[in-house]
Amino acid sequence: MPRLPESLPDGIYAASLTPVTGRLEIDHQLLTAHCRWLLANGCSGIVLLGTTGEANSFSVAERMAALDAVVDGGIAPTRLLVGTGCAALSDTVALTQHALSREVGGVLVLPPFYYKGVSDAGIFSYFEALIERVADERLNIYLYHIPQMSMVPFSPALFGRLVDMFPRQIAGIKDSGGSWDHMKALRERYPGLRVFPGSETFLRDMLLLGGPGCISATANINSRLAARVYQQFDRPAAQEMQEALNQLRGIILNYPVIPALKQVMAAITAQPGWRYLRPPLMPLSEPDAARLMRELEAVDFPAQF
Repeated sequence: MPRLPESLPDGIYAASLTPVTGRLEIDHQLLTAHCRWLLANGCSGIVLLGTTGEANSFSVAERMAALDAVVDGGIAPTRLLVGTGCAALSDTVALTQHALSREVGGVLVLPPFYYKGVSDAGIFSYFEALIERVADERLNIYLYHIPQMSMVPFSPALFGRLVDMFPRQIAGIKDSGGSWDHMKALRERYPGLRVFPGSETFLRDMLLLGGPGCISATANINSRLAARVYQQFDRPAAQEMQEALNQLRGIILNYPVIPALKQVMAAITAQPGWRYLRPPLMPLSEPDAARLMRELEAVDFPAQF
């Protein structure tokens, strides 16, 4: 009988970048080292192969191999929330079954995102089929609400129906929609579910509501300070630290986010290979990269982060 997974810990989750080589293949060694660094520098867990990780630029086989490399490299699978959502139901099933076979703490699942304007009934049917086909009591699904990318939102009615119908399988949501009112309403209406904001901008506010933490792309570079906010959120100094997090994120958001974060990683690790991305994403131009680093130096990065 499969062993039930441990609950994912609360705290700061980095939506991990995925390093690639000059041949545009996933650099398993660097990815594993990065995961190890994140866990040693404030992260409670890691989202592997989500939006920031360029997941939808990689095949099912590449995504499976990356997870295998990270787990085989010594990263505790119970600290991993793995992106498995695809446009094709069969691909989502395969990735989810593989993730569960590696005993990960949970899976982060996008709605089927190619067809736009689909009904809530159609999205519900997709998740119903996913749960039935996976048929594994270890399944902990975190719904991935990111309508600005997927163009397919989880409406409040759909979210409620999924939670009511599958209370054992739906463990929570990553809400990257950007609306604090939406996150707050979910947290208050479903106190038993884990609502993770998709940005550390909302970290302290969510913690004050009793929420679990946050999942953030910029936690790749600011995880130490974010962890201090998590640990000290109810102290007066936490607001000043929260404002520093917001300022850093604001700088990054002035650029294409994934290329900007990879540029920062290349600079702080002295590993130029970090600048590679899988097309269609492209590295920052040299002028933009130089400007970004000047702006970060002006806010005392990386020292205070």
